[in-house]
Amino acid sequence: MGISRDEVNIGQLCRQRFGDDVALIGFGTHTGTVAAARDWDGDMEIMPVRPSREDSYERLCHDAGVTRFLLDLGGDQALRDRLIERRLERFIGVIYRPETELHSHYADAALARQFDAFVWFDETTAVTPLGPEHAAGGVPETYPFGV
Repeated sequence: MGISRDEVNIGQLCRQRFGDDVALIGFGTHTGTVAAARDWDGDMEIMPVRPSREDSYERLCHDAGVTRFLLDLGGDQALRDRLIERRLERFIGVIYRPETELHSHYADAALARQFDAFVWFDETTAVTPLGPEHAAGGVPETYPFGV
């Protein structure tokens, strides 16, 4: 996302700080559900994830017909060469806006330049949030990691 949107993410910061001592692992999905908000500081919702665009890495993975896999992008040079081709990649985080998905969640990317490995789940299920006993004041915001 840094190339096309001039944004910095945690992967880039880790690579700059730790160099080759860090492994950057991306995740992708074709469809399913996600727990996210429509806006920053918005309420979390369980939302359906739209099927991936035909011109995206996600559709390439979906069309492979394998429901889940791990790609080691550092090993096979032929695979790296194929996945260095630029195409759209979908980014879904704490915010998801299906109605503006192309503009708000896709960016031009070269998968093999961005990640050391890529984990694929053809269909995802939204995470289950912690119960109300953990709300406001129950646990630090960074629980369980304390970072």
